Formats: sequence, structure tokens, C-alpha cells
Amino acid sequence: MTTHTDEHHIISFGKLTAVWATLLFLTAVTILVTRFDLGGLKVICALTVACTKAGLVIAFFMHMKYENRLMQLLLFVALVTLAIFIGLTFFDVLYR
Repeated sequence: MTTHTDEHHIISFGKLTAVWATLLFLTAVTILVTRFDLGGLKVICALTVACTKAGLVIAFFMHMKYENRLMQLLLFVALVTLAIFIGLTFFDVLYR
């Protein structure tokens, strides 16, 4: 008979607070970007900040940082597949 042990990762309150503060800072950066006329860079900057925020939430609040490589790979494949479908949708709208 095999026993299954779950290894729990407890993240310190200080680290979670630092991630939360970083998310608040990045939200402020997103708001500040809208105040300036950057042309096409505005969208790129906003998407970069949004992806960074999503990565922090996935890594720390969803504990993906502490998962094994297989789970991380599956998440990566799912996100790449989503990005491909969104990109194909944009191409469809672009060439109408």
C-alpha cells in the first residue's frame, strides 16, 4: 500500500504583502500610462503590465511557483494555445 503525502507550501505574510504592493504599483502604472499620448506603445505597455500582473497572481496566489514541472508545462501550453486563438481572432478582424 502506498501513502500519498501532500507537500504544502506556506508563503510568508511579508512575501504576500510585497506581491500585493507590487500589484497595486503596477495598477498605478497602468493608470498612468493612459494619461500620456504614447500612440501604439500605450497598448503594448498596458498589455505588458497586465501580463506581469497575471504572472504574479498565478505564481504566488495560485501557488504555481511551487508546483512540479509538469503542471508548469501544462499551464504554459494552455496559455500559449489561448494566445494563438486570440491572435487568430485578431487576424480575422484585421483582414475583413
